[in-house]
Amino acid sequence: MAHSGTRIVSALALALLSTLAFAQAPSYPCNTVKFVVPYPPGGASDLLARMLVPGLTKQLGTTIVVENKAGASGNIGTGQVSAAAGDGCTLLLGNSTGVVINRNLYKLAQDPVTSLAPVAEVAAVPMVLYVNASLPASNFQQLIELVRKNPGKYSYASPGSGSTHHLLGELLKNEFGLDMTHIPYKGSGPAITDMLAGHVQIAFEGTSAIVPHLAGGKVKAIATTGASRSVSMPNVPTMKELGHANFVVTNWYGVFAPATTPVALVNQVNVETRKILKTPEVVEKLVQMDSARSDYSADEYRQFVTREVPYWESLVKKTGAKVD
Repeated sequence: MAHSGTRIVSALALALLSTLAFAQAPSYPCNTVKFVVPYPPGGASDLLARMLVPGLTKQLGTTIVVENKAGASGNIGTGQVSAAAGDGCTLLLGNSTGVVINRNLYKLAQDPVTSLAPVAEVAAVPMVLYVNASLPASNFQQLIELVRKNPGKYSYASPGSGSTHHLLGELLKNEFGLDMTHIPYKGSGPAITDMLAGHVQIAFEGTSAIVPHLAGGKVKAIATTGASRSVSMPNVPTMKELGHANFVVTNWYGVFAPATTPVALVNQVNVETRKILKTPEVVEKLVQMDSARSDYSADEYRQFVTREVPYWESLVKKTGAKVD
């Protein structure tokens, strides 16, 4: 009788152990994770990566080091992660420019669409078409008429060839028959500085980067590219409202891993990233950035990225955009 009692206790102990093992998240296989940002410090990609680090460090039980690998419009850092081992120890904070746009403009060693595994979307930020305040145009129609009347007089800034900002400028030229010169900069910071100084007159930029400058009166917002009005600029109309639905565009950012990374690890990082994105302090930061909320599984995010590919391919073809 005592024998069967021991068996019951053993069975209970085993059940308890298996429950505990199940309750603990699987340990992460890397002592240190290199989190590559393909742009200089201070930009949106860098800020988003650093926003995720404290939560991911805690939840994955590992050390996460942000490494800024800037250059070639994001291609250097993106290429580094594409070529890395798929062991979960190298991640990328990638964006639409590096993952789906540049492949149409640059000769890349690897196609990011096939060499990277989408893990989780972090943010999707609408763009704002804005102008230097000295420009005699206060709304979209006035801007288009002004540029049409003065072919070759005005230039538009972008943070680099192949950026969403650059392609939106080319789309604007293409749709409305405008003659403007593209001036590419090495990042958003220098482009905004020259816009404020009046060296260039027109640009597209992420809403969060422009809002702080609107109150200063040196630039004015003309329209945004979100599906609905910007939380931070409720008085500025969307391009869609103005009748230009093909200008509904966001600049999106996400976590990516090398394509050879095991699905279990991709899913693990996806689950932990989504938890962080729901914490109040991160929600608040994303609201300030005007980011759309997303909660994709890794598989849903992969499908989203796949759907983006033909849009940018056709836009590059249609506008004839080139690397300057």
